[in-house]
Amino acid sequence: MPFLTALIALYLAWDTFSKRGPTITISFDTAAGLTPGQSQLKYRNVVMGTVKSIAIAPDLANVLVTIETVREAESLLTDKTIFWVVKPQLFAGNVSGLDTILSGSYIGMRPDARGGNPQHDFVGQQDPPVLQASAKGTTFRLNTKRLGSISLGAPVFFRDIDVGTVLGWDLHDLANSVTIHAFVRAPFDQYVRNDSSFWDASGVSIKFGSDGIDVQLESLRAVLLGGIAFDTPQGSTQPIAKADQAFELFKNLDQAKAAGFGEQIKLVSYFPGSVAGLTPGADVTFHGLKIGEVTDVGLVFDQQTDRVLAPVRYRVEAGRVANLAKAQGMEPEKIAEQMIQRGLRATLESPSLITGAKIVAFQVVPDAKPGELRKVGDHYVIPSAEVGGFDSITRAASELLSKINRIDFDRIGNSLVNAATGIDNTVNGPQIKATLAALEKAMLDVQDIARKLDKDATPALRRLPEIAQQLQDAVTKANRLIGSVDKGYGDQSKFHRDLDRLIPQLTDAARSIRALSDLLTRHPEALIQGRTNTGKE
Repeated sequence: MPFLTALIALYLAWDTFSKRGPTITISFDTAAGLTPGQSQLKYRNVVMGTVKSIAIAPDLANVLVTIETVREAESLLTDKTIFWVVKPQLFAGNVSGLDTILSGSYIGMRPDARGGNPQHDFVGQQDPPVLQASAKGTTFRLNTKRLGSISLGAPVFFRDIDVGTVLGWDLHDLANSVTIHAFVRAPFDQYVRNDSSFWDASGVSIKFGSDGIDVQLESLRAVLLGGIAFDTPQGSTQPIAKADQAFELFKNLDQAKAAGFGEQIKLVSYFPGSVAGLTPGADVTFHGLKIGEVTDVGLVFDQQTDRVLAPVRYRVEAGRVANLAKAQGMEPEKIAEQMIQRGLRATLESPSLITGAKIVAFQVVPDAKPGELRKVGDHYVIPSAEVGGFDSITRAASELLSKINRIDFDRIGNSLVNAATGIDNTVNGPQIKATLAALEKAMLDVQDIARKLDKDATPALRRLPEIAQQLQDAVTKANRLIGSVDKGYGDQSKFHRDLDRLIPQLTDAARSIRALSDLLTRHPEALIQGRTNTGKE
């Protein structure tokens, strides 16, 4: 019996040591929820070890958890294995670790299927990994200047379907850009092709259009955590994107659609005037339709013209003009050169009276100065012109006001005052008063003659010579008065010459004021922004 007991003891000891794996040490920020001798190390709910001890690190910065593992865990302990403490928590929009409410916290692990170098000292993570080891799919790199509201575990959508998640991000180019690692699950990863477009689908997009209010919302989870969406052109013949292939992450769906028309051409135009209201992202239009967007606005000194110009750089999607190159049978550069020779120019327009924002608009100017297509760096230069839009109306109104301001209203006023004074002096002068008095006396005499003729005609007839003499004196005074008026205000007088010069000036002023009044009557908004050049006015 003692010999049999010893054999059993040796077997149990051998069995225990044969199933024991290596002892590992994991560093955590805190040991909350872990208990030596009770907390376990698990992988896929299979026990891979038990916590042996917990101690404070020598630098007092973290805790060291010592775990005795089983033999099966030895091959999983590599430099690519991830450890974390499983406990009830809300992470990446998901609730995890609810099973630990009754069983207590434990340490989870996720080995890498690709293997790695054996390792026994590890640094644990504060949060669980976003992606499980069993997930199949492809990871892509999305380049952007700003991370925005995208967070770890944010969803990836394909036509409003949650098909992936954000695994993390890296900083590159001295923190000038961010590379986001987006994982797309199988079989949806086969819909990501070389011409696919990714954009930031975070938050809510509200637009006011002719059809009313347009609200775009991917999901409530995307509003809380941020999100990324992608799409592939229908009928795309491009190959399926490979793992870690880089894509540009656009700011929104509109920018992604604008960049989905094929190859983009970089252009630049130099404007000599003000470009206030023109910002990067502004539209570039042709016949009122968007064909590109502004990428940069700056200032540069031109030595040839000895002027400071405002170079506006923008990109245009040539594919928006369907069948242009095919119809002409030429390269796009040759077509652009011919269009410039026909008068194609880049102009600035203000489509809104309220905001004052400007856009770049292509117009064909019939009387444009000769121009040619040239290249500066990687940008083709499109000549600029100042035609059309509210700015031209503003300039025309300013010129009209300048002409009105050049009218010598003081001189006209003084002339009118002098004319009124002369007329007043003539009317109220002594000659008029004497003439009126003589006429009044003559009328009294006539009335007296009439009365006397009725009474006695003979005595009256004897006074006729005297009455005639008085009438003659009145006529003489009247002729003298008329000659004086003609001399002061007749055809050859200074007053008449001044009046001839005054009338054309008053006519021109009335015509200008009438034109300004008609313009403001038809277009009252011109006082704020000007009027549209319709070519008829």
